[in-house]
Amino acid sequence: MSAHVNTLTPARPGSVFSLRTVRGALALDALVTGGNGLAYLVLSGPLGELLGAGRTTLVDVGLLLLGYALAVGALAARRRPPVLGVRAVIDVNLAWVVLSLVAMEVWLEPTTAGSVWIPVQAAAVALFAVLQFTALRRETRERP
Repeated sequence: MSAHVNTLTPARPGSVFSLRTVRGALALDALVTGGNGLAYLVLSGPLGELLGAGRTTLVDVGLLLLGYALAVGALAARRRPPVLGVRAVIDVNLAWVVLSLVAMEVWLEPTTAGSVWIPVQAAAVALFAVLQFTALRRETRERP
């Protein structure tokens, strides 16, 4: 079994910014997740009050999101992201969606803004998973 079987070939060279490619879907995920994590870190006090999540929670989540964004970005930067790595990102994104909604109901006491924001960000993460899954399936079928 060659290494080629376990990697994806981009649909076209330089297509890292196309959402139709695995690399593009991963890059968008990394950029948005990193931006969100940075906002949670830098604005943890005001955002914590606005969302009802608390400063410490947002700092912790911000650090987690920045680390995840770096990992997803590193995967997106590879010419041929490994299929297992892409599947892991999809699975983590889906787990994030479920945990966000459970946390909102079980652990957090969100404000009205938080009750809107949490499902909206969960929907955005679900969209990343769908884009990544669709691109992975397309590129796997197109692979020679």
